Amino acid sequence: MAIQFPTTDFPVLHTPRLVCRELTEADGNQLLAIRNNEDINRFIGRSSNQPLQHVLGFIASRQQDWEDKKSVYWGIVLKETSCVIGTICFWNLDYVVATAEIGYELLPAEQGKGLMKETIDNVLAYGFEVMKLSAITACLLPANERSLKLLENNGFTYAETVENELVYKLSHTQWLNNRHQ
Repeated sequence: MAIQFPTTDFPVLHTPRLVCRELTEADGNQLLAIRNNEDINRFIGRSSNQPLQHVLGFIASRQQDWEDKKSVYWGIVLKETSCVIGTICFWNLDYVVATAEIGYELLPAEQGKGLMKETIDNVLAYGFEVMKLSAITACLLPANERSLKLLENNGFTYAETVENELVYKLSHTQWLNNRHQ
């Protein structure tokens, strides 16, 4: 089974409270606040001193990745404010075995409200139903307990540890079984 990468416009996903859409240059300052947040960065080893120009370059690179069929990178936007409060993506696509890695981040002020659960439900459905992924993996540091709980609550199971990171995996079959419980 091969990954079915959409050839149409960038996929926009809707949940009751959120819209997941492509990031644009206009999102630069909001994404800057996310990418420079120390609470988020301590779990992903990213510098908290990124200038706006770096973030704008990052957005342009993610747009190019979409064009080159290398990743799908959504901004998570609150419907009521139109503010970007996080991101979620599929990257490290393996077209041979139809797998992708999921990554996500959410401003600490928005955590604990069920927003990422709402988001990940739609993104997983998109990955399995539209992209025809056979499995989705996630890598995280053991100390990132909230992310670990989110993954386990969505059916991911521990697969292995690689270079001090936990690797969790969700197969298409596991996802289907979880949806019917």
